[in-house]
Amino acid sequence: METKNIEEGLLLRRSMPDADDQNRNINGSLGESTGLLPRSREPSPTTAVILSTVVAVCGSFCYGSATGYSAPVESAIMEDLGLSVAAYSVFGSIFTIGGMFGAMLSGKIADLIGRIRTMWISDIFFAAGWLAIAFAKDAWWLDIGRLLLGIGGGIITYVVPVYVAEITPKNLRGRFSSANQLMSASGFAMAYFVGTMISWRSLALISVVSGIAQIIGLFFIPESPRWLAKVGRDKEFETALQHLRGEDADISGEAADIRDYIETSRQETEARFLDLFQRRYANSLFVGVGLMALQQLEGVSGLAYYSSSIFEEAGFSSSIGLKVVAAKQIPAAALGLFFMDKSGRRPLLLVSATGMFLSYIILGLSFSLKGLPHLKRVTPILSLIGILGCGIAYNIGMAGIPWIIMSEIFPVNVKVSAGSLVTFVHWFCSWIITFCFNFLMEWSSAGTIFIFAGVVAVTVLFVAKFVPETKGKTLEEMQALMTRFL
Repeated sequence: METKNIEEGLLLRRSMPDADDQNRNINGSLGESTGLLPRSREPSPTTAVILSTVVAVCGSFCYGSATGYSAPVESAIMEDLGLSVAAYSVFGSIFTIGGMFGAMLSGKIADLIGRIRTMWISDIFFAAGWLAIAFAKDAWWLDIGRLLLGIGGGIITYVVPVYVAEITPKNLRGRFSSANQLMSASGFAMAYFVGTMISWRSLALISVVSGIAQIIGLFFIPESPRWLAKVGRDKEFETALQHLRGEDADISGEAADIRDYIETSRQETEARFLDLFQRRYANSLFVGVGLMALQQLEGVSGLAYYSSSIFEEAGFSSSIGLKVVAAKQIPAAALGLFFMDKSGRRPLLLVSATGMFLSYIILGLSFSLKGLPHLKRVTPILSLIGILGCGIAYNIGMAGIPWIIMSEIFPVNVKVSAGSLVTFVHWFCSWIITFCFNFLMEWSSAGTIFIFAGVVAVTVLFVAKFVPETKGKTLEEMQALMTRFL
């Protein structure tokens, strides 16, 4: 989800505002540029913005299908290739190692060659990874393919939200950015549902399709206007912005805002990585890294990667369980999309984490009751309720909101460095969970789930105490907020 959305904050004009600028500020639409709209109206999405977003989030679908791939195929791959639990744990977790590598490069690549070309590169990694898995004859080729998928995932989870944030009007940015999570959930659901009905090789081949669709679609959408302005391609910048806002739209104000923002950012010294640890960035860093680490240490990656074995452990049909989990993915993500700009980031995070805590308690109890003869029969249904509840709660908040907050709390001059750090933390913590999960479940199923419940409880306290509400605030307001928040 990657400094997922890490450059979302848009275009704060630093020069003295004229009358039109003041009207735009009063209306709460600093990124709007026409000055001709009535104050009560806000920009609506054009066909170009919608199409560009749809093409971009095809990459998120690729990432979601790669995330969900390992659960439905676990038994079949282990049987066909004779893999042990340890070998399959390597296969599942090596995806996150590739993600760490891709995430560290994503920001620099996107700034160097642009958002569109960066998405092309990620699609090449996805295609190569899926083909390596589809035709694998041994564990080596499986792991190479999974590693390539991770690199593609690490790149795409940064560049897609950045691109979407840079092409959408301010008043629509939250919902359009959340479409990234919606498509990721759709890819995940596809892998879970289809994976129970076809072979693991066929599922890998089918998963290539969304990447190919994005490669074709990228020829028909514009490059990010903000990136074009940043590299000095002024004519292409205005053409792209006009195309995105509509042929009849007055883009002069927004174009001026973008140029002023870019000029201001050039005057600020780009911070080195070690500069992140200065006192003035302490609050942003604490909130960003803390939230990202807790998101993964809650154990959801383990549930996602190995749901099949969890259902079998609980005595529930893995095929039915995976299909039910797949069916709830898209509605849950859509629910989070609906509430994103209505309830705010912080309340939705609290609801999400609380729901996960209660669901983990139910799941943990299901494994605890398994040892009691008279209550053993309730274990399967309780395990299904727990996994479903945890997945729904995660999708409406914890899955996507941390990435949006990341884009809003870091100053311009440290965004690339901060984005690389929080993305690395995300993938590193995900690797810890996905590699250790099967071993922890062999140690104690109930104990493992209760440990995750404890981490979620810490998350609730962390959000309540330290995470600020960022909805509807400008970049300067957010920076002032972060300096006094802790």
